[in-house]
Amino acid sequence: MLANPFAVVASLIIIHLSGATKKGTEKQTTSETQKSVQCGTWTKHAEGGIFTSPNYPSKYPPDRECIYIIEAAPRQCIELYFDEKYSIEPSWECKFDHIEVRDGPFGFSPIIGRFCGQQNPPVIKSSGRFLWIKFFADGELESMGFSARYNFTPE
Repeated sequence: MLANPFAVVASLIIIHLSGATKKGTEKQTTSETQKSVQCGTWTKHAEGGIFTSPNYPSKYPPDRECIYIIEAAPRQCIELYFDEKYSIEPSWECKFDHIEVRDGPFGFSPIIGRFCGQQNPPVIKSSGRFLWIKFFADGELESMGFSARYNFTPE
């Protein structure tokens, strides 16, 4: 019988939090927080915009997680386009480096897709006024990354 996945996640969170008081873990947590501050953004420019992986078009750095949240005006949706110059470490089911796109403002919003490899993702359209995008790079095999542009359309 398989364990309840929520219980497993809750246990891992409790284990991680209980270790947060150790000196070594504090340092690690601080550096992880600093990394996430260096990339990612919450953007709501009325005319649309562009965002990229760190260092694009040069190789992105290892051990990076960037969260981009795009917010449209009420009663608008978002169209997201990835540039053809796109390269993220390929892996089965994009388990290593990847871009994850979700239809909403949160990391638990419904998933639209997870992307990696050399072929840029298709045009992505939100069902509402938010898109949540995570770029994740593990500790090895960096690549060029991505450039993405977005604009807004009426619902």
